[in-house]
Amino acid sequence: MMSFSTVKTSEIVKKQLLLKLKANIDAFSSLVWIQLLAILFSLGGVGMQGFHSDGISISIKYFSADMVIAFTMIWGLVSAITITTKPYRYFDFSFVTNRVTSSLSNIIYLALASVIGGVTAMLAKGLLIIIGSFFLDFQLLNFYSQPFHIRDFLIGIMTAVQYIFFISSIGYFIGTLVQVSRLFIVAIPVLLVGSMFIDGIMGQEPIAIKTLEFYFLEPTFILFTVKVLISSVLFFAPSISILNRMEVRK
Repeated sequence: MMSFSTVKTSEIVKKQLLLKLKANIDAFSSLVWIQLLAILFSLGGVGMQGFHSDGISISIKYFSADMVIAFTMIWGLVSAITITTKPYRYFDFSFVTNRVTSSLSNIIYLALASVIGGVTAMLAKGLLIIIGSFFLDFQLLNFYSQPFHIRDFLIGIMTAVQYIFFISSIGYFIGTLVQVSRLFIVAIPVLLVGSMFIDGIMGQEPIAIKTLEFYFLEPTFILFTVKVLISSVLFFAPSISILNRMEVRK
């Protein structure tokens, strides 16, 4: 007897997403340890100034969540590459699915992971302040002299989330290329190092530096958001197309 019931794409994506969140719980556990490691490195401060006069020595250290965000971005890159590997792709075929719904659930998963990573990375600054104040006997002058603005904090969170999501899109694209051919494991680093070497010989600013400046030195938040969203689409779109053309269980 034939069944005329149809399954909505949104329902398939939702089920896959929930399963992936449960199956990848270890990834979020690793996020905690990575951020704790970044906090440990950040206790030395991201900048330092010293003054010495009449036998009095003053040392000023600057603290921020930059290193925690950087470590979280690396975590996002590795997580995105990991979910393109064969074991994770085979996992999707345990129920009715196709390449498109699998990729859509992966992208939503990476988006949620980016939100979690961005929020916890920004909150890490508060943990740094607590550790410095109560355990390392730091005098936190700047923290008390400058007012706290929730708007700046929210923009910081959204910026961190977008950084992580953008890096995840690059990782997803790299992981997809590697699934097509293992040669990309060697080709991608060679291209990056080779381009910097050629730029150095020609006396030009490396393309990698220009790319970082294009994204990370953008002063306008809205323009930065547009750059990140368009760039993420440009990485995810070909990834979906490539994976969709691959044979089942290739």
